[in-house]
Amino acid sequence: MTGTPAPEQDQPHDLVGIGIGPFNLSLAALAHGVPGGLAATFYEQRPAFTWHPGVLIEGATLQVPFLADLVTLADPASPWSFLNYLRSRDRLFPFYFAERFHIQRAEYDAYCRWVSDSLPGLHYGHQVDAVRWNPERDLFEVDFTQLNAEGEAEALGRAYARHLVLGIGTEPYVPEPLRPLAEAPAVPVIHSADYLGNRERLLAAEHITVIGSGQSGAEVFLDLLRARPPGAEKIHWLARTEAFAPMEYSKLGLEHFTPDYTRYFHALSEQTRDALVPRQWQLHKGIDADTIAAIHEELYRRTLHGGWPDAVLTPGVTVRTAGRVGTTKVELHLEHAQQGTRSRLTTNAVVLATGYRERPLDRMLAGLDPYMRRDASGRPRVDDRFRLLLDPPVTGSVYVQNAERHTHGVGAPDLGLAAWRSAGILNSLTGEEHYPLPRRTAFTSFGLKREQARPAHPPAGLLPLVDHA
Repeated sequence: MTGTPAPEQDQPHDLVGIGIGPFNLSLAALAHGVPGGLAATFYEQRPAFTWHPGVLIEGATLQVPFLADLVTLADPASPWSFLNYLRSRDRLFPFYFAERFHIQRAEYDAYCRWVSDSLPGLHYGHQVDAVRWNPERDLFEVDFTQLNAEGEAEALGRAYARHLVLGIGTEPYVPEPLRPLAEAPAVPVIHSADYLGNRERLLAAEHITVIGSGQSGAEVFLDLLRARPPGAEKIHWLARTEAFAPMEYSKLGLEHFTPDYTRYFHALSEQTRDALVPRQWQLHKGIDADTIAAIHEELYRRTLHGGWPDAVLTPGVTVRTAGRVGTTKVELHLEHAQQGTRSRLTTNAVVLATGYRERPLDRMLAGLDPYMRRDASGRPRVDDRFRLLLDPPVTGSVYVQNAERHTHGVGAPDLGLAAWRSAGILNSLTGEEHYPLPRRTAFTSFGLKREQARPAHPPAGLLPLVDHA
């Protein structure tokens, strides 16, 4: 491995992206369409694009329509749209007759890989190690390690950029009481992010416990249930929420995932935002109604032989502590909030559908820490254009994607806002309105004072469907 970082090239990039998940892939696709070209490059530690491979369960669908692809809601004519992907695969007519608004996750993953394999400027197997501001050159320095096929360090490099965008995504969250169990290999205690790779091992266990009330927990429970024999399912599903609740999917409820609501939320006080996010869990942590119906149908079908299925579904339960029993079992110590009771559950395998947390930025951005402005809780402050607030000596911008829920609300990780956010970042970065964005996107007025976008040109009203002139 080369010991001294060498510049990737002398000419600085307009933009360096760190991480290549759907959000930075969206940005790369839209940047490719900026007239006159934009010198943009993106680095990703993984060897190739993957999107939650552990939960690409057969039949599982996205919870957003196919129009929430990488580009369509900002540029429907883009060559990187999902419909153009279907066209390139000769699948437009089958998709048309399938009449599917919500596509399968595996199909979305394949679409993103198609874009990733076709776009220039994407560098996989590149681990970004550090970011600094160079005041002498008025540029960001990005140090990275190039990895070989085995993931081992091969060479060091350095790139220079006028602007950065962070899209490093989230990581699986394991609650504190269960971390010692998840780190020991004897009994399978795995996060749902690794479900498919451990599915056969889980099915071989005598008794399985699923923890988590969201969509992933529901899909894992349903998949395990379908694979177990009637009358001998031996599955326990625990949830901290008061019910196995459906996702809020009403038309007006969905307007919480519009640019209008994002602007409204950003304008609230920090204290109000922090109090609001936990109360909105059903907007993004509930279960799709079709999945709930499929679970109930599968459970009901198993009563036709004359008995109840050996499956227990218990909401309102918290796992206080946990420990191993011998070499093949785990004991979970449970507490029921409403009853005020405690109990123990012995199981042979555990699936933790306990969600994800934003990856911390502090380690990567340690070199920028002297310039960063933080809120009362020590989190980076993010402005309404998705830029970290930095001190004036830093003339470049650092944009963030899916690291701003505390400032922009529940829509931060939502795929439906990906293209809009990417287009806004590019407009801000270039200082030109390459992608015209709508000023109004919701029928709901979320406050007494409407938070308006900042268009480069005077707004146009909605055009009538029929010209009566």
